[in-house]
Amino acid sequence: MANRTGAEWHRAAHWRRWLFVSLVLSQSAIASYCLVWVLPYHGGTLTERVILALFAVLYTWIAVGFWIGTLGFVIRRFGGDRLSLLRRHPAAELAHTSLAPTAVILPIYHEPVRWTLNGLKAVYQDLAAEGGLEFFQFYVLSDSRSADVWLEEQQVWCELVRDLKAEGRLFYRRRPVNLNFKSGNVADFLRRWGRRHRYVVVLDADSLLSGQTLCQMVRLMEREPRVGILQTNPSIINAQSLFARVQQFANRFYSPLFATGLAAVQLGDAAFWGHNAILRVQPFMAHCGLRKLPGRGLFGGPILSHDFVEAAFMGRAGFEVWLEPGLSGSYEESPPTLADELVRDHRWAKGNLQHLWVMLREPGLRFAHRMAFLNGIMAYVASPLWLLFLMAVTVAAAQMTLAPIDYFPEGHQGLFPLWPEWRPEWALTLALSTVLLLFLPKFLALVDAVLQDRTAEFGGGVRLFQGVLLEILVSILLAPVRMLAHSRFVFAALSNVSLRWAGQNRTEEMSWREGLASQWPAVVVGATWSWFAWHLDTAFFLWSLPVALPLLLSAQTAVLLSRRALGVGLLNRRLLLIPEEVSPPPVLEKARAVRSVEPEHSGLTPFQQAILLPQVNRLHQAFARVHSTLERERHWSTDVERCLKHGPALLTDAKLARIARDRWALAYLHRQSWKADPESYWGRCIRNLLAQRLNDSRQQADA
Repeated sequence: MANRTGAEWHRAAHWRRWLFVSLVLSQSAIASYCLVWVLPYHGGTLTERVILALFAVLYTWIAVGFWIGTLGFVIRRFGGDRLSLLRRHPAAELAHTSLAPTAVILPIYHEPVRWTLNGLKAVYQDLAAEGGLEFFQFYVLSDSRSADVWLEEQQVWCELVRDLKAEGRLFYRRRPVNLNFKSGNVADFLRRWGRRHRYVVVLDADSLLSGQTLCQMVRLMEREPRVGILQTNPSIINAQSLFARVQQFANRFYSPLFATGLAAVQLGDAAFWGHNAILRVQPFMAHCGLRKLPGRGLFGGPILSHDFVEAAFMGRAGFEVWLEPGLSGSYEESPPTLADELVRDHRWAKGNLQHLWVMLREPGLRFAHRMAFLNGIMAYVASPLWLLFLMAVTVAAAQMTLAPIDYFPEGHQGLFPLWPEWRPEWALTLALSTVLLLFLPKFLALVDAVLQDRTAEFGGGVRLFQGVLLEILVSILLAPVRMLAHSRFVFAALSNVSLRWAGQNRTEEMSWREGLASQWPAVVVGATWSWFAWHLDTAFFLWSLPVALPLLLSAQTAVLLSRRALGVGLLNRRLLLIPEEVSPPPVLEKARAVRSVEPEHSGLTPFQQAILLPQVNRLHQAFARVHSTLERERHWSTDVERCLKHGPALLTDAKLARIARDRWALAYLHRQSWKADPESYWGRCIRNLLAQRLNDSRQQADA
């Protein structure tokens, strides 16, 4: 049965991809032909040939998205893809499939500790309510370097184990040496404990997975032994700022269409997005190890975006990788501001561009996975191509306006001149077709919601339509800003330099000063281009406004979109609503409940708690190493004495971490700090601690 199913999806993939490529390329060829006759010299000049080449690539790029969305709409109208994993196995069959030993891993690096681990607590509780807990073990895998951060991680982990009664089921491990980022963290876990489990579910710091979905994923893997990676389609949740709420609405409303279309084209050659997915441990360990890139600059060193590469290696080994849009109960969060998104994109751009080396140089990869690499690369390279296209159009407009008409442009031979022609009706048709490609799939999602009677989940038909229009308006305002920022990121990656646009705003709101500081390059580019277009030609100025105006307004847009009051205000008016806000699933309610509980405040930093509080000190001693007396005296005994006398302020992070990792140092500082003079550093800390506890006792008595 498995072999017949595999042969069936391979045949279907061949025909679907052939049809898909034919539609994309034929549409792009027609559009490019139209552009030839729109251009005055019909491609007869160097500038026009550059415009044609860039247009062909970019139109093909947006045609890919259009046909993915359209295919998703058609498949959903016919009841779904019969070849998807969930459609192969009836619900009753899956329910009677036994579970298998599975690890749920949470790699973290300097995350908000209590908020992150309470999310994992909600996943644990939801799985327990589902009844499958005995087959799962949970691992918090820390790469945090700051002593205050990982000391808090250890303390909150201990509280979670105690609250959940999860001894022997919920573990914490911190790597002393941070190699190869997240992929190295996962690889280290697999080398140490991978053989204990048949499957591994990978989470991100902001991930939530329902217990039902976790069990469904394991059962699907049990029924499909050739599947090496099964990827869910996460929905964005918990958005507060206007920017995040727009991204959340777009993800939740449009992604079912696009994910269905993408899964139908990829089938068993899908991509892996690095989280909210399940891996088959044995083939992943055997075939998905990542060596460093052997080149220079960008193409040298560790692979930053590891997930696509691991999926490609899994496919090369003969295993399948599936995206299953029907697996609900998978959630993540989005950046709260435009600045936060661009900081994330800066990192992703470099990682995706590295895939060019893998795509071209790695032997044996399946063609579909090479195309997935190309798609990821184009997600960022498209921006500088758009920028070059706009520059080339500007040059062509300037040549037509400022220079005399050239009846014998370069490359033109013969006795007869080449007369420039203008075809405004063709230009209008081409512009409308481009707009159609960009926005029609969004309205197909609206039609799909109406036909499936799902509009109430998004606040009703009228509010849903208003939400689509608002999302389109915001996407139009942000597109030129992202284009300029992504162009910079690509340039920085390819030139192997680190350029700074502005410091990252780590709150959910930006001040006007921060907005201008982050977006002044976009404002300058927009103002300069508008000024030039105005003085060049009125028609060209009007043509440039859809790009120039968003650049001029980029600072105001970034600031207003960061406002929580605007986002919450729209939520109160039931605009940009998503189903999880109408009827929250249990795992989200559990996460909100545990995250809303305020912890007891001692008034001490995690390092101070590790020294002063007896129970916390014993916990960290259990994690710490035992060093020899000679090693201690040679390297850091003087640092311990300095810490005892003056506190941690005079020590570097590395020295504090070294003290916090030594069992003798923790025990010695705990004993001596409680003997310290009341006016010393540790004496004042103890006095503040006792005052805080006295105040808490009075508040409890008053309550």
